[in-house]
Amino acid sequence: MKIAFIGLGIMGRPMALNLLRGGHQLTVWARRPESMQPLLDAGARAAESPAAAAAGQDLVISMVADAPDVREVMLGAQGVAQGAAAGLVAVDMSTIAPSAARKIAEDLAAQGIDFIDAPVSGGEVGAIAGNLSIMAGGSEAAFARALPAFECMGKNVVHVGDSGAGQVTKAANQIVTGMGVLAVAEAFAFASKNGVDRGKVREALLGGFAYSRILENHGQRMLDRNFKPGFKSWMHEKDLNIVMQTAHELGLYLPGSAMAGQMFAAMVGSGLGEEDSIAVLKLLEGLSGQA
Repeated sequence: MKIAFIGLGIMGRPMALNLLRGGHQLTVWARRPESMQPLLDAGARAAESPAAAAAGQDLVISMVADAPDVREVMLGAQGVAQGAAAGLVAVDMSTIAPSAARKIAEDLAAQGIDFIDAPVSGGEVGAIAGNLSIMAGGSEAAFARALPAFECMGKNVVHVGDSGAGQVTKAANQIVTGMGVLAVAEAFAFASKNGVDRGKVREALLGGFAYSRILENHGQRMLDRNFKPGFKSWMHEKDLNIVMQTAHELGLYLPGSAMAGQMFAAMVGSGLGEEDSIAVLKLLEGLSGQA
């Protein structure tokens, strides 16, 4: 397919590279020209704006920071809608509020453009390996057209439902991962304060009902003190803010999500926002005199 990719950060750059490796013709645009260079070196074509990137394409994919950025690249003065022909499928793989995704879908539909919200899970490692989990919301027909691209970037690709359903699923994912990371960090802080080896505790827990991929993968990274960002703490704070905003709209009580969101907010306030979310361990250690 002819695909345009907009947004080439930690996640977007390797995702776009996997589309090239999958044999698709790729046009790219990013706010920072230097972000495009690795894609240009690999055979992509540069565009001067999202509108120019969208011209003549089968599919346009965005991977940006938040809802205002998605709206700008899709519907702004130089946005995708200004350069797209009717019948284009536009896909946003960022994490934004479900209500924002539904509104963007509605506004694009008015201009003859199908929209899929398709956020991902798996972090930078998954983006590089091409084994992301992709959760998509939109029409069956639009999903079918985008599927070949999704299969270049992910291994677990699920069409969840109508517009906004992908973002609801991603928010649920962030509830589980946010509280999961916090639970593992608390378990390790608890073990250390009791003078017990964290590595041995992890080894024992992996054999029982406490097993999780978070304990296995992120737990090992905590033991290795590897806080290099695959998913930055400020991003997890943003995502849990989306959860709580949506819960507020629905009158839904989510105490665990609120607590985890406050912990990530404390990380940002403590200067740990640019570190991986697993650096919540460092915050707990500092607060309990283990630093």
